[in-house]
Amino acid sequence: MWCPALKLPRIPLRFAPVVFAFYMSGLMAAVMTCVITAINRGVGPGYLETVARAYAMTMPIAFCCVLLVRPLVGRLVEWTVRKPD
Repeated sequence: MWCPALKLPRIPLRFAPVVFAFYMSGLMAAVMTCVITAINRGVGPGYLETVARAYAMTMPIAFCCVLLVRPLVGRLVEWTVRKPD
């Protein structure tokens, strides 16, 4: 939801796929990094620092992956979802 009281600049619509990829990869990398770190090392002292270091490595990789696979996923959705009659 956009708050008109905040006069923040907005990104042009043509960059929507890149913005989508940024948000999607950021959230997925964060969730996966937290879960995998907890499974492998446990949640204890140094957990957040370990997650932050791992996230710094995984976020750029996730961003590139989402940019690359987004068109393929779009086509797969078109092929598998029924169009309105």
